[in-house]
Parts: sequence; C-alpha cells; structure tokens
Amino acid sequence: MVSNPRMNLFRLPAILLAGLLATTAQAKDLRIGMVGLDTSHVTAFTRILNDKSAKDHIPGGKVVAAVKDSSPDIESSYTRVEKYTAELTGKWGVKLYPTVTEMCRHVDAVMVENVDGRPHLKHATDVIKAGKPLFIDKPLAGTLEDCLKIYRLARRHNVPVFSSSSLRFAKATLAARAGKFGKVLRCETRSPAHLEPHHPDLFWYGIHGVESLFTVMGSGCVSVQRGTT
Repeated sequence: MVSNPRMNLFRLPAILLAGLLATTAQAKDLRIGMVGLDTSHVTAFTRILNDKSAKDHIPGGKVVAAVKDSSPDIESSYTRVEKYTAELTGKWGVKLYPTVTEMCRHVDAVMVENVDGRPHLKHATDVIKAGKPLFIDKPLAGTLEDCLKIYRLARRHNVPVFSSSSLRFAKATLAARAGKFGKVLRCETRSPAHLEPHHPDLFWYGIHGVESLFTVMGSGCVSVQRGTT
C-alpha cells in the first residue's frame, strides 16, 4: 500500500501529534512524555523526534519524560520493558517519573504506548485531567466501554485525543477514498491480527485492517463479517 509502510507506521503518529499541538506551538521544542515503555514504538518515536540528524526526523517536539509501566501477564510486555526503558534513559536521556500525574507537570503532551490496552483508560484519565493533548497507541483501550469513556472524558475537559492506524493515511487507501479508482461498491481488507487472550477479538491488532476498510467505505457500517486463516 505504501512505499515504506514500516517507516510511515512510526512517522505518522508523531506527525499527527505535532499537528494536534499546532495551536500551542512554541519557539522551543514541545516536551513530550511517554507512558508504557514495553513496545518498540517508544524507541522508534523517540529517535524520530529527538535525533535531529536522522533522515526521517520530525522537528518541533522532543521526548523528555516517561513512566515505565508494563503488564505482568502479557509476555510481549514484561519481557521487553527493561530493554526499551534502558534505551530511552541511557541513549536519549529521558527522565523517568513514578506516576503519570507527576510526569504531566513536566510535559506539554503525552503519548500512551502500552501494548496492553487495559490500563489506557486510567492513564488517559490522568493525562486528560491534567489538560495535556494525548496520543494513544493501539489498542485504544481494553474494552469498548473504556474507549467510549476516554472520548467522553476528553470532550468534557476539552482535551484533544487521537488514536489511529497509520494505514488510514496510506496512499492507495486515500486514493480509493477519493474515488480515483471509480466508485467503490465493495472493499475487502486484510491485515495481521494476532488474538491476545486479555483483549476482545480484534482489539489487539485488528485496527490496521479495520481502519483501512472504514477509510475507503466511510462510516455507517450496518453489518460485520470477520474470518481468520
């Protein structure tokens, strides 16, 4: 779909976070905090934002603070958190804080990155109540109820919150949405969708295929069929 989907996977949320903060742009770099250091996304985003010599560097923001956090019942979380935490603190000089509330006092915006969606509502609540613009990595939350609570809280406090798959902005997807291939009557998407036992069905990784589908077809879904191979 894209010439370099892996690069765009990491660039797009950082670019969109910068857009989210455009109204509060300052002469100096915006201070960004991260929560949940158990995914390769935290090191990728930090490199893109902090390394001015990087080819894919995005100026305007810098990751300066983080809350470690991980999940003891998800292997891909507890086996990786120490490695990524060490890189953020050792290579990039990111300062660790014990709580999200305390970290929020030292940043302008926050990226919630835990691979586990279950703690996202709690983290988002702390960030939103602190009035900080927020990007939430996939999955948005651990349940539909939590997803709705996040956006209702954000609306109540008038705080920008954003979450998305980068494939929503893939060139071919946007071209189909714009009608460049003619009127779309049917669309079928495929994507990796590992099922994680602590999350409902496609919550864990299904966002890529689902967002591609909704980007092309638009809102107003009336029925859903889902298969696995």
